[in-house]
Amino acid sequence: QVQLVESGGGLVQAGGSLRLSCAASGRASSWYAMGWFRQAPGKEREFVTAISGRYSNTYYEDSVKGRFTISRDNAKNTVYLQMNSLKPEDTAVYYCAAKLRPYELTVLTSYDYWGQGTQVTVSS
Repeated sequence: QVQLVESGGGLVQAGGSLRLSCAASGRASSWYAMGWFRQAPGKEREFVTAISGRYSNTYYEDSVKGRFTISRDNAKNTVYLQMNSLKPEDTAVYYCAAKLRPYELTVLTSYDYWGQGTQVTVSS
């Protein structure tokens, strides 16, 4: 089992920045691919970004490219999501997820473990 705990959410004005963290424990491993997903009120949970386990290849949803950056610190079993130039449409609960299989990193249903989520609210 892997436990994931997100932190760093909050309220920020449009144009501002936030950094989310996801700390993994239990049978956490640097081999796990990690992803961030988000769910806005009344909408389905959607892919935001992911980072592979072995080579730290990164993947981004088009609307966050150039604004969000995912990174990982394997020594700390932690994944980060740096969010810059935030927009009101980025408002959502952000979830961290982990998977062992190194493919389909953008597919929500392929992830094995999920955190409880952290709220990000961007005011206009």
